[in-house]
Amino acid sequence: MPFRIFYRAFWVVLCSNALAVYFASHSIRTVVVTTLACSLLLQIVYFASVLFLIWRSGGASKSGQRTEHFGVATPLEYQPPDDDEVVRTKSSDVPPVFPMGGISLLH
Repeated sequence: MPFRIFYRAFWVVLCSNALAVYFASHSIRTVVVTTLACSLLLQIVYFASVLFLIWRSGGASKSGQRTEHFGVATPLEYQPPDDDEVVRTKSSDVPPVFPMGGISLLH
């Protein structure tokens, strides 16, 4: 829920709560205490729901990243290289890299 919608709903709930408590008890002190308690409860619930959404989206994005990069959402295992693989050597059309002052900038 976007904050703007929550903010409007928050004030509607608090005003309706204050009116209901006032007509039930005819006490301003009870209205203030009950409205403050309701306000605190609504803020705690909103904070908890935001934390839940962050937690839920974090788990979904992690599995989504695994699926996107590897095709399936399974952990990767180490696979030793095959001995039959052709070892690539440096191509002759690539110019040699000479270090400048003992430090190579291209490696």
